Amino acid sequence: MKKREKRKRMIHWPPIGQRIVKTSLAVTLCLFFYLWRGYQGESMPAEAAITAIICMQSCVQDTRASALNRLAGTMIGALCGFVFLLLMLMVPVLNRTTPILYMMMGLGTLVSLYSAVLIRKQDAAGLAAIVFVCVVIAFPDIADPMQQAFHRILDVLVGTMTALLVNAFRLPRKKLPNRVFFVRMQDLAEDQFSRFAPAVLFRLQNLYQEGAKICLISEHAPAFQASQLNHVKFTVPLIVMDGAALYDANENTYLSVSYMDPTSCRWLIKRLQNMNVSFFVYTIHRDRNFIYHHGSLSEREHQLFLQLKRSPYRYYLDDDHYSTSDVVYLKIITSKDQAEHIQNVLQPMMEKMKLRSVIRVQDGIENSYSLYFYAVHADVDYARAHLIRLLRQTDPEIEMYNMFSRNICYSEYDAIKLLKTLGREYEPSVFKLHHGFPEMQPPRQKCNPLPQK
Repeated sequence: MKKREKRKRMIHWPPIGQRIVKTSLAVTLCLFFYLWRGYQGESMPAEAAITAIICMQSCVQDTRASALNRLAGTMIGALCGFVFLLLMLMVPVLNRTTPILYMMMGLGTLVSLYSAVLIRKQDAAGLAAIVFVCVVIAFPDIADPMQQAFHRILDVLVGTMTALLVNAFRLPRKKLPNRVFFVRMQDLAEDQFSRFAPAVLFRLQNLYQEGAKICLISEHAPAFQASQLNHVKFTVPLIVMDGAALYDANENTYLSVSYMDPTSCRWLIKRLQNMNVSFFVYTIHRDRNFIYHHGSLSEREHQLFLQLKRSPYRYYLDDDHYSTSDVVYLKIITSKDQAEHIQNVLQPMMEKMKLRSVIRVQDGIENSYSLYFYAVHADVDYARAHLIRLLRQTDPEIEMYNMFSRNICYSEYDAIKLLKTLGREYEPSVFKLHHGFPEMQPPRQKCNPLPQK
């Protein structure tokens, strides 16, 4: 019984997409059109239905292009077929024997293909040849060549027009404002120094304008989002600093911050000073991000300092007069080997001091890595769960959806594809049976509540 239940849970029903429904509807309309005309079970309804299936695309523009190609190919093939039938009737010697007739059909196929190429409709060449063969294949059992060619053109016209009309109508959709979509910034832009691709920014802005609740997750301070998305009206707060804070980009305020414990912070600073390691201290005080520096700036740190000091959303200070109660995280810029060495040396005491560390590639500086130190509960999972708790105070039906890209490397194509999927999840068709992303696990109970400002 347990194996059967497990198999049932593993069954995955693919969604009934909008294109599937529209194609089926177009085929049904074609068949009813010929039923109304008095044709039932004959070749003409089938040819119109096949045309509708071929022409139906995912969007109206693609359907229009496919329909135009099909019409061009049909006209060429039907015209060549009509001329061929007239020639066969006027010159009986060409169809006196079957081998000669078939050779003439082959020659007519060549003319159909080449005619499509001559008018620069290469995509319609194959269809032109198919229509030509369909018109002439029944010869000599064809009484009226004009009628035969006319019916082929009519079949294609019915199929293409039906496909265009059906695809012009949008299937019923329903927005789901209770869904909160979590999207990583690294899936939308290459790094913190890169600009959003125009197509990505356009789609993201449209989703926000339509009311989609999208929470952007960033490993960095809010300066990156604020500099590029200053005209966007965010629908939910952002998760910044790798989960250490929730930031309201509309009001430029921090809703909650996971500060490092002052005792743990002083212990870590002392250990790093004893190791003669220079580092940055990131603090948040009165909704402002202040960055201090300990030790002399290395070449790598000086390069980063020159890049980031121009930002109006954070303040770099040369002194060390700050309160350890305002420290959010510490950052060391060095080589990968040195970062791993420092991490291994401090690791035995990290859990006791309620700290966590992570190594990342440093954006903007070649062959450089950054070692970060946070409070142990300052991570994305807990920040996400805390945000959901805040949102459920006004809407108990809020759901969590993880929209992370499966690809490791950023590409504009993947970013657009992710936002398209998000749009379909936010406003799915009423025919869709299920969503494509499972609900995330409930928040961990062992974490303490984030202090709110």
